[in-house]
Amino acid sequence: MFIGYARVSTADQTMVLQEDALQKAGCEKIFKDVMSGSTTDRPGLSEALMYARPGDVLVVWRLDRLGRSLAHLIQVVQELQDKNIGFRSLQENMDTTTSGGQLIFHIFGALAEFERALIRERTMAGLAAARQRGRVGGRPRALSPDQLAMARHLLERPDLTGRQVADALHISRATLYRSLRRLSDDNVKLD
Repeated sequence: MFIGYARVSTADQTMVLQEDALQKAGCEKIFKDVMSGSTTDRPGLSEALMYARPGDVLVVWRLDRLGRSLAHLIQVVQELQDKNIGFRSLQENMDTTTSGGQLIFHIFGALAEFERALIRERTMAGLAAARQRGRVGGRPRALSPDQLAMARHLLERPDLTGRQVADALHISRATLYRSLRRLSDDNVKLD
């Protein structure tokens, strides 16, 4: 059984072209979504995936109607293959029920993996270059070394509690103690 899936990004757009193509391709049931492709929760797609049975074929008008990204598209098609459900894209003339379609899809998967590896390498190289220039990533510390010294000094006073010291520094008590613990772990002298 051919099961169709159609999606448009906004209610102003029409699905007529997709629906006509899917019906012409022999789809007996068509599921629809009206939402951006970047949205992770697509009820129509979820319904189509639950409705499909082994031996069925999920058909879309174009690849971009199904996946948010190449990685997401590959994930969805892999889920279909795991359930013994075929996939067909009309515009790209791709059909995973054929050996040629499977080859093309595996090439897409290899390209997506290569792209992820390149992004990871560029990110790591950028972080290393920033560290060499003395820049450290992450959120800025809540307390400066001077504030930490003052906090430590105030906590030595018997008339002040940790809550009062934290309030005076405009931070939470947990942040105060975490900063002091990090300080003692780093063995940094403030005095």
